[in-house]
Amino acid sequence: MDLSKIDNPSLLKEMNTKQLEELAEDMRQFLIGNLAATGGHLGANLGVVELTLALHKVYTSPQDRLLWDVGHQSYIHKILTGRGNQFSTLRKYRGLCGFPKRIESEHDIWETGHSSTSLSAAMGMAIARDLKNENHSILPVIGDGALTGGMALEALNHIGHEKKSVTVILNDNEMSIAKNVGALHGALGRMRSAGKYNRAKDDLEWLLKKIPAVGGRIAQAAERLKDSMKYFVVPGMFFEELGFTYYGPVDGHDFEDLLENLNYAKKTEGPVIVHVMTQKGKGYHPAESDVKDKWHGVGPYKIESGEKIKPSSAPPAWSSVISETLRREARTDDRVVAVTPAMILGSKLEKFGEEFPDRLYDVGIAEQHATTLSAGLATQGMKPFLAIYSTFLQRGYDQVIHDVARQNLNVIFGIDRAGLVGADGETHQGVFDISFLRSVPNMVISMPKDENEAQHLVHTAVKYDDGPIAIRYPRGNAEGVDTDEELHTIPIGSWEILKDGKDGVILTFGTTIKMALEASKKLEEEGISICVVNARFMKPLDDSMLHDLMKKDIPVLTVEEAVLQGGFGSSVLEFAAEEGYRSQWIKRMGVPDRFIEHGSVPELWEEIGLTEEKIIENLKEMIPTKQQRA
Repeated sequence: MDLSKIDNPSLLKEMNTKQLEELAEDMRQFLIGNLAATGGHLGANLGVVELTLALHKVYTSPQDRLLWDVGHQSYIHKILTGRGNQFSTLRKYRGLCGFPKRIESEHDIWETGHSSTSLSAAMGMAIARDLKNENHSILPVIGDGALTGGMALEALNHIGHEKKSVTVILNDNEMSIAKNVGALHGALGRMRSAGKYNRAKDDLEWLLKKIPAVGGRIAQAAERLKDSMKYFVVPGMFFEELGFTYYGPVDGHDFEDLLENLNYAKKTEGPVIVHVMTQKGKGYHPAESDVKDKWHGVGPYKIESGEKIKPSSAPPAWSSVISETLRREARTDDRVVAVTPAMILGSKLEKFGEEFPDRLYDVGIAEQHATTLSAGLATQGMKPFLAIYSTFLQRGYDQVIHDVARQNLNVIFGIDRAGLVGADGETHQGVFDISFLRSVPNMVISMPKDENEAQHLVHTAVKYDDGPIAIRYPRGNAEGVDTDEELHTIPIGSWEILKDGKDGVILTFGTTIKMALEASKKLEEEGISICVVNARFMKPLDDSMLHDLMKKDIPVLTVEEAVLQGGFGSSVLEFAAEEGYRSQWIKRMGVPDRFIEHGSVPELWEEIGLTEEKIIENLKEMIPTKQQRA
């Protein structure tokens, strides 16, 4: 079938099982072929092909509300809802989003890129439906890994308590981005091995009622016995204790099993859990056999071999530089412990875990817990390093303030993916952390210019004993510079002048240093002398250097790959106002007050005006001419 010509899911209604199986195979080949060129979340989508087709066959979208938790597994849903012809643009600038997007389709009713949100949203939709006396199904599709998020458990508790008709589709593939951990994951494992509880209940009831004359009374008398079977057939029955009717485990790649159980669920009043077992990467051998889940999100690859298409030689990834320095520190400091919320692979902590298995803790998708766990470690004199993406640290913000900073505990925040991340788009751009951390008392915020400075900042953080400290670092590869053999500490709050100049100054850090230096070089050719400062600490500022620079009464341009509101540039303006310097000589460049969509980082820089050319333009506007200076 030509999938690019599908307009809506209604074509599934008349399909039989054989036709659905053929369509599922077409879907897989379409995904494997298209994502080989564009990259994307291959493993998760290959795992939910049959499940998505079955959901759209039994239910009618958009009248029935389908919510995709995290959203990276919604590609089949996008194809079925008329977007197959746009897949060549997937995750590209101004192309098809890799996550659900309400402006793309009426079938995308919930936008998400973070996990564990779908159940709360579904409950809100269920309350609204009932208040408006409407009649439709609400179906959040959530992975087993997302259930470790406290928000998901809070929502399960509320749905069960209110007895709202919400059908939760539990997509159980035993993986999130990495292999799942935790007691709840273990409970699901016992459910997987327990067999079909509801089918056993129905079969027993049918047999009892077949007994002549007394069968009905026996069936009624045995009701309590029948219901108690769940404690033997499905150990724990966690979901039924919360008030849900449980269907499963269901084979997520068997249409007959899926359709039978989804139709059961559709007829059931109140909260329902359909526990569906799927295989991540199903139908593509390299992804199926991927025990480390390197096929969760991929760049372009060779279809035949699965070999990733990437530069033959490149500097190490920023996350590798940080994690390897942390491993080096751990060899000489027994206090160093690494904590991560389901991001061992993304944060490149595998080698740390191999060398120090008792000093690496993956808490699952539980950022709040990870933050306060780190605080607890710090109270006992340990040196916890919380490796967390910028966009996920947002989820633990109260814990940063209340549990870490308020107690002035020595937690090191390794803030990965700081800045624009590109193809994952709005939900993953790490542009808010400076703004939301800068207002927190006791917090130190830093960012290295290269891998050499990065290793010294990690060493500095381990040696720092005066409270929490954050080290931000971007996605992708470092600069490829030589690194020092011996590590040293960097004075907290100290900046460095990378290039001197007398006509103006650029204050910047991290990813934007290179464009600042290039802009300064080009301006030098025009006779304009620009000082470039590596402002490697966003908090505290280097007050001494700022005084020296502002006493020169020359224009100051701040450049940051982060939001302008409350960001680094704002702190420089605040300093100028408090110290009585002329703020009209200060201009800021950074991320404007809007969400930045997906595209390559250079394309996004161009869109928001964070470029070498714009730096030159701004400085020329700010710097008086020679006649004016005279």
